[in-house]
Amino acid sequence: MAGQKQARASDRSSRGGGSQGAAAAAKRGSAPKGGGAVRGGAAAGRGGRPGGQGARARPGDARRGRGAVRDRQITPGGDAVGGTSALSQPVPPGWLRLATLILAVCGLGVSIYLTVAHYTDAVLAGCSEHGGAINCGAVTTSPQSKVFGIPVAVLGLAFYIFMVAIMSPIAWRSSRREIRLARLLGVVTGIGFVLYLIYAEIFDIGAICLYCTSVHVITFVLFVLIALSEAVWGGTQDARRR
Repeated sequence: MAGQKQARASDRSSRGGGSQGAAAAAKRGSAPKGGGAVRGGAAAGRGGRPGGQGARARPGDARRGRGAVRDRQITPGGDAVGGTSALSQPVPPGWLRLATLILAVCGLGVSIYLTVAHYTDAVLAGCSEHGGAINCGAVTTSPQSKVFGIPVAVLGLAFYIFMVAIMSPIAWRSSRREIRLARLLGVVTGIGFVLYLIYAEIFDIGAICLYCTSVHVITFVLFVLIALSEAVWGGTQDARRR
């Protein structure tokens, strides 16, 4: 009887030792896995932190980032945010813009003088009124001095008021395509009218007015400068805008 009790006790102890050994083995086997997971998590944590070892920036990323900032700073109109000059919207050089403004102001001055002389019947200074090829009075009082009942001097005055406005620094700095087209259309209309007046002076009136001729020359030079501006810089502006 005592022998059977000892046998059952030894059997229970052997089973308990086996289960404990299995548990210990399981613990020993899972420890590396758990340690690996911990190390992986730590590595992931280090990689996820800003400035960590896993977030090293490549040299090209900084350059691309700076380029993206520059691209965002350029507005569609060609100006840069923060006062930085942008070349995406080139304009004609300063000498051309200044020359067109000076010519437009000179043309406006002559047109004002001719308009005042027309309505006051004043004699134009320095211009002959007695026959010959140079005869301002014959030109300014001829039937051709009016178009649709409007004096040519008044039409010239209105034209050069528009020219002074469209040649102003504000208009030149504008990137609106409508202003460029209005400027070009204005000088094309002006040069067409000048050709008609020259024809009328030579073939219909048979005399030339010096003041009228000065306006014709100013209009022709304006036409050349604006055509040059459109030929050299106008196409570049449109291409950059697209």
